[in-house]
Amino acid sequence: MKRFFDLSCALIISIILIIPIIIISLLVRFTSIGPIIYWSDRVGRNNKIFKMPKFRTMRIDTPAVATHLLPDPKKFLTPVGSFLRKSSLDELPQLWSIIVGDMSFVGPRPALFNQDDLVELRTRHGVDKLLPGLTGWAQINGRDELPIPEKVKLDVEYLQRQSFFLDIKIMFLTFLKVIRRDGITH
Repeated sequence: MKRFFDLSCALIISIILIIPIIIISLLVRFTSIGPIIYWSDRVGRNNKIFKMPKFRTMRIDTPAVATHLLPDPKKFLTPVGSFLRKSSLDELPQLWSIIVGDMSFVGPRPALFNQDDLVELRTRHGVDKLLPGLTGWAQINGRDELPIPEKVKLDVEYLQRQSFFLDIKIMFLTFLKVIRRDGITH
């Protein structure tokens, strides 16, 4: 049922948002050098690496590390990058990852390929068996500020409590967080 919900919602949302997606694509294209979409190597279900798309918000010479590990992340942002991140519009291409089955709307956020500590801790607790999500229990309970052990603790809590109704609650609370711009650092 979850896969059917993810697929049908992702297709409907993609159709509804096609005009904003085109506009954002043009903004990215005309305000910075490089591709419109940044394909990030991420860790998916069973620790399989997949390519996760996002609208490119960083310059093409940015190191491939988590943003919070950069010495001065703001210096790497493109002219529209800050807006896209703060509004979470940079995440829209991940609808593709949901359509092809690499992601779900709700699950643990996919780790970067080089976040070995996060991947190891998730694997130890069985969280690696879940399909990663566009949003998750950890995202509505702290987002970027959470230390890795706390994120994994929340991921485990989601693993144990997952249900259709919890997913709906998480999606609703995510929508509220995005509107309020809660927990967004860059």
